Amino acid sequence: MKWLLDILRGMVIGLANVIPGVSGGTMMVSMGIYDKIIWSINNLLKKFRECIRVLWPYLLGMVLAIALGAIGLKAAFGNFPLPTNALFIGLILGSLPFILKEMKGEKIGWQGALVFAILFALVVALKVIEKENSTTISLNVGEVIKLFLLGAVSSATMVIPGVSGSMILKTLGYYEPIVTGAIPDLLHGITQGAGDVILHNIGILLPFLLGIVFGIFAIAKLIAFLMKKWKGRTYCGILGMVAASPVVILMDKSIYEGFNVWICAAAVAALALGVFVAMKLGGDPETAKE
Repeated sequence: MKWLLDILRGMVIGLANVIPGVSGGTMMVSMGIYDKIIWSINNLLKKFRECIRVLWPYLLGMVLAIALGAIGLKAAFGNFPLPTNALFIGLILGSLPFILKEMKGEKIGWQGALVFAILFALVVALKVIEKENSTTISLNVGEVIKLFLLGAVSSATMVIPGVSGSMILKTLGYYEPIVTGAIPDLLHGITQGAGDVILHNIGILLPFLLGIVFGIFAIAKLIAFLMKKWKGRTYCGILGMVAASPVVILMDKSIYEGFNVWICAAAVAALALGVFVAMKLGGDPETAKE
């Protein structure tokens, strides 16, 4: 039943991908499957059948979680913002031992410390300049190209731990129209049989998804190169971005609305649950590909 566990892991990654400030790459690290997924992406054309066997349960889980998460998480964040965010902070904190384990024995030096500081600051800076307003999408050639480029940039969240593609979308004003707009609207249009709604939202999502596919392969190649040449310092950068993620989440003042002792207790419980889940899902029994 390993494939079922991998689908559940894929769902954790998918949920992280639709939450601003949370990184799907961080969840991969926390569950001990990061190197294996990067290897499978980079060798997909050379060893197609083997790589597909590795990737399909994760992809299925991600698709299910993103489709449901775009709807369900909107309600969870609306009704229980602090406990919901605390759960994902717990998942992030639970990933730290796995990152430190990967860094053991690697050359770091002052360059590693500098990389950590720069990337920590970069992730926090993205939150500081985040836009509150949303961009309205009107489909034309320029907008389609922009959606493709946004997909390519935001795909970093799937392969770079600590980088939140959803936060990048929110910074640029495209989070609501794409994640909590186009995805739920497409699902609603399908259930209602509304052809015009379906076509409009496919027009938004298709170039965005194509950009994600392109970006994943391009960035995975870069990550593989950096890991091979400067593994210790690359993990310093990853650690900096992962460590910044809880800070970014807690910087959002809206999560403290309605704060009281019961909300605080629920948040502590959610935090502990997140750490527990990260530790349980981590440490894949199959070692990553070399």
